[in-house]
Amino acid sequence: MNGFLDPLVLSQWQFGLTTVYHFLFIPITIGMATTTAVFQSAWYRTGKPKYLQLTQFFGKIFLINFAMGVVTGIVQEFQFGMNWSTYSRFVGDVFGAPLAMEGLAAFFLEATFIGLWIFGWDKLPRGLHLATIWLTAAGTILSAYFILAANAFMQHPVGFRINEARGRAELTDIWAVLFNKVSLASFPHTIAAAFMVSSALIICIAAWHLKRKRNLDTMRPALRFSLWTMVGSGVATVATGDQLGLVMESTQPMKMAAAEAAYNTVTGADASFSIFTLGTPDGISELFSVRIPYLLSFLSTHTLNGTVQGINELQAQYTTLYGPGNYSPIIWITYWAFRWMIGLGILAVIMAIVGLFLTRKGRMPTNPLVWRIAVWAFPAPLAAMIFGWIFTEMGRQPWIVFSLLKTKDAVSPQLTGLDVLISIVAFTAIYGVLAIVEFRLLKRAAQKGPEAIPVPGEADHAEASTPRVTVY
Repeated sequence: MNGFLDPLVLSQWQFGLTTVYHFLFIPITIGMATTTAVFQSAWYRTGKPKYLQLTQFFGKIFLINFAMGVVTGIVQEFQFGMNWSTYSRFVGDVFGAPLAMEGLAAFFLEATFIGLWIFGWDKLPRGLHLATIWLTAAGTILSAYFILAANAFMQHPVGFRINEARGRAELTDIWAVLFNKVSLASFPHTIAAAFMVSSALIICIAAWHLKRKRNLDTMRPALRFSLWTMVGSGVATVATGDQLGLVMESTQPMKMAAAEAAYNTVTGADASFSIFTLGTPDGISELFSVRIPYLLSFLSTHTLNGTVQGINELQAQYTTLYGPGNYSPIIWITYWAFRWMIGLGILAVIMAIVGLFLTRKGRMPTNPLVWRIAVWAFPAPLAAMIFGWIFTEMGRQPWIVFSLLKTKDAVSPQLTGLDVLISIVAFTAIYGVLAIVEFRLLKRAAQKGPEAIPVPGEADHAEASTPRVTVY
């Protein structure tokens, strides 16, 4: 059935919506786990109560997001069997391997040590208890790597062979899958961006308190720490994104061409990068464009005279290789997603640099507009990261596994549009309720701020016994 109840289109929308919703919690969880570990390490070394307060305060934020990430992630993975069973049958032997490793190794590592961290405050030695949060943080990052390894196979399939008799791809080299050059490039880029998002959340919370002159002894160091983290992770995101661009050009040149709406092959000065363009949505006709000469060439080849293949030439090559069809993604989505990703990320870093300047040497801005901007700037890096994933996934179309399986051929054969529509409505309602619960929990925890914690004198801090962290 085509049109409104087309199961392919509805399945794409459902997977896209659930993926974006699930992804709201992932970067915060990754960054906040490490941030909590850093603050607890500072308390372990100095014994200062403010670091213990920050540990327990941001530990609550971390736990709320972790719980929501688990719930939404389970639903997302179920869709491989419900909506995309043809895909699962064809590449499940390969794609499922890193997913299984994520579930059995990384997730169990996280879940185990989160439990020990929550309930071990007054039961474990301080050094051992500190190790549990660092292992939890390591587990969140390891989980991200396995997920990215699975996704990298979809971008650049390696480590497999096609079993013609069974009509499926079979794993031949797990190390090739795990160390796919796409995952090696995307992993540091994704982790650096995740720290930008978690830093933005800390900046938002700290600014809200500092605007009201509350919890100055804890929120000012938290603000400065997160501002520096934002700048450092922003620089790392740019550097790793540059390397990812080189890998993308070598593995999926059509995606790079679509990012610039470059229909014709260009070289040198003609391989320019447009900052802003007005024209037709498909990018064929331009009314106005602001361009930087040579930049696309440099991003794609690290040379000023490099050649960037155009959409038309690649379309002809792919038609010869894979048969008739349209092998370019939706140009306006890839074009603008790429620019929103870059623009919002750079904006977040600039605001962090300004924040460091305004709060240098103990200064505190008196203009309430400064704090208001800091609070409302939180969505910028999160939106940048989401646009990055939209670009990554939409830029691969029409392939679900590049060069192996088209998206239109991957949907479950017995699935009807009505089935998907009903599940979309149900999931949207449930996720809407979860979003309200998540927002209220975060808002209440963030606005309440760190709790006052009685601790013994500095001389006795090594023996200090502290209460448990609880989620409320």
